[in-house]
Amino acid sequence: MQVIQVVDLSVPVDAGTQVFPGDPVVASRPHATLAADGYNVQALSMGSQTGTHVDAPFHFADGGLRVDELDLSLLTGPGVVVDVRGRAPRSRLTWDDLAPHDRFGPGVLVLLHTGWSAHYGTPAYFDHPFLDAGACRRLLAAGVRLIALDAPNLDVTPTDDDPGEGWPVHHLVAAVGGVIGENLTNLAGVEFPDPWVSLLPLKLTGADGAPVRAVAMQVAP
Repeated sequence: MQVIQVVDLSVPVDAGTQVFPGDPVVASRPHATLAADGYNVQALSMGSQTGTHVDAPFHFADGGLRVDELDLSLLTGPGVVVDVRGRAPRSRLTWDDLAPHDRFGPGVLVLLHTGWSAHYGTPAYFDHPFLDAGACRRLLAAGVRLIALDAPNLDVTPTDDDPGEGWPVHHLVAAVGGVIGENLTNLAGVEFPDPWVSLLPLKLTGADGAPVRAVAMQVAP
């Protein structure tokens, strides 16, 4: 496979990384320095769902696979970028929104391009569009096992005024051993057809999820 172009779909991981309400924030400090020790080492503290990350089934299913147990073929492969930009805050993405992109099937990584990464770092980021459970069922029935988006949650994010729906999409994906990717960015940079996508996570033993360096690659035909 000859790679022509690589598009980074990942947010930076630093003290400014926006996290889900209540999750651990990123802390980073020098542990060793060139001046004192002859080399640089950084000490890091963060949650398993920090930045651009994937959710393993264990995130919502006690018996689900942990992130270090995932088949890596779930996390890399041909991608379909579904353009659903222009939706209202907290709007539902239905099958009618997805159906025009008819290349869903086993091994395909579905990336929902909501455009909501433009709100990253602000409170509005949590008022994102979300995937309808019925549309999720249709994707899973087609054989899709990884769904990702450029927002913090594939389900609606609960607020004081809206308790949400009980995480139906997370439960549906976990039930079939699938994977969810969240907090992607720069999906507008995927300007070529048929990208090869990689969302390979850190191999955190026993974890519910892990940060990824998500990329979309243009490959030679």
